[in-house]
Amino acid sequence: MTCEILHHLFNGLGRYGFPFKEISIPLNGIYILFEKGERAHNGDRIVRVGTHTGQGNLRQRLEEHFLTENKDRSIFRKNIGRALLKSRNDPFLDQWEMDLTTKQKRQQIAGRIDFNRLSLTEREVSRIIRKMFTFCVLPLNSKRHRLDLEKRIIATVNHCHDCSPSDRWLGNHSPKMRIRESGLWLIQGLNGKEVRAEDLAFRNIVWQR
Repeated sequence: MTCEILHHLFNGLGRYGFPFKEISIPLNGIYILFEKGERAHNGDRIVRVGTHTGQGNLRQRLEEHFLTENKDRSIFRKNIGRALLKSRNDPFLDQWEMDLTTKQKRQQIAGRIDFNRLSLTEREVSRIIRKMFTFCVLPLNSKRHRLDLEKRIIATVNHCHDCSPSDRWLGNHSPKMRIRESGLWLIQGLNGKEVRAEDLAFRNIVWQR
């Protein structure tokens, strides 16, 4: 019931797709991702829920998913790439897993990674994300409230028996069992506390926007 309410709520919000205007996106909030072909509760199925820690950084976080071609800055991008490569049994998956965040790490594995393949895979991941995903935003300025509600929404969707992925869902190929089993592009927060009745008090605020 609660998951159905959440789907109805978020499907009713303004929807963003690529390319999107940064200025139209709130500075702080929770983003809800939908994926073409995925349906639940008579609407688009929620496939990922996310937020940000630094105040005013929501736009930057979404840029890291949709615009910045760097898997180590976006676990969402990394998980899309994992599933894509696994679906082909592509041995480049081992290199995709390598963390290039720091200069030291880049120097350590410089001779063990095909940077041309890395660039091509990043581009393909970008094409998939930009073509297949849309999102809505629930504005929330309070960091504490954002982080708590994000976790509760994730747990609620994960525990719902009516939110199963389609047979064609790319995540079915993920090497991460939690993604395959949950039907979500997420690994963390799947089994936390669910949304409470008092959490749904924000509905009136959202509908009035």
